[in-house]
Amino acid sequence: MTAKRLGFFSRLLDQTDAASRYRLATEQFVHAERLGFDSAWVAQHHFFEDEGGLPSPFVLLSHIAAHTSTIRLGTGIITLALENPLRVAEDAAVFDLLSDGRLELGVGSGGNPQAFPPFGLENAGRTSVYVQNMIAMRAALRGDSLGGAAQLYPAGPQLLDRIWQATFSLDGGRRAGLDGDGLMLSRTQPRPAATPQASLTDIQDPIIDAYLANLPAGRTPRITGSRTLFVADSRDEARRYADAGLRRHDARMKGLGRGLTGETLDELIASTDSYVGTVDEVLSALRRDRTLDRVTDLVFQVHSIDPPHALILRSLELIATEVAPALGWHRNQARQLQAAQ
Repeated sequence: MTAKRLGFFSRLLDQTDAASRYRLATEQFVHAERLGFDSAWVAQHHFFEDEGGLPSPFVLLSHIAAHTSTIRLGTGIITLALENPLRVAEDAAVFDLLSDGRLELGVGSGGNPQAFPPFGLENAGRTSVYVQNMIAMRAALRGDSLGGAAQLYPAGPQLLDRIWQATFSLDGGRRAGLDGDGLMLSRTQPRPAATPQASLTDIQDPIIDAYLANLPAGRTPRITGSRTLFVADSRDEARRYADAGLRRHDARMKGLGRGLTGETLDELIASTDSYVGTVDEVLSALRRDRTLDRVTDLVFQVHSIDPPHALILRSLELIATEVAPALGWHRNQARQLQAAQ
């Protein structure tokens, strides 16, 4: 069986100001590298500080790259429907050179509809814009003529094998497969109205099936399974911070007219598809998540619990030393295999 890669993902939601968020994220990613994590990912969010703390992923990742040397650095995601695709290609190519080829380029169509009007765009057409921008970004990276004598400089063809597409849908899974890209699955996603009790596996396994069915022959599958995971030394500590964080998240969602399902802590945990507890508790729950058996990359995040910085660091330690090895990850094995290819 191919070795699974282990990743850490951050939406930069530490309970502090923006400058401190960026400093703490850097410390967390440096810590993850020391622990042997294979990758670290940041999300792009515009305008709304309680949703995500970073509008400029390449800027932060360049800073982090200067403080690390081996961990792969990913965008999870660039909201490509809001971006000039040529500028994304340029920034990606420059960053990949500066980081010694460590970029994983994750893109998607976008999340919050309120982010579109300030850019002079409409949310309703974002999928078609995303598809057009993907074509343009890929052509630029490939080295195609961009009009006249213009071509991307510096060139970025090496990134064509490191593009990831995030999706909630079967169509998105098919598109990622047809394009030969990696597939990024979310930590949680809305349930269909007809099947509100569907598990995350019920929803995501068909997306994986669509992806694999459309992947070109000979193309190696790349599937990221992201999950909310907060591991602590005691059950009481894990649940105390989960209760505070999830209720804070629930209040924000209710302000947007999208409150979580349930009132008790266990209901909130289930509503966000979170894994919370001691090593033994989260392992027991993660082993029932059948989709994780099919992914190539296990990527964990603490959102929407967002515990204090020190507990994020401790959770990373417990993941790297006890949780991930029990799920099929071996420190440095995936990195060694990749280097040998």
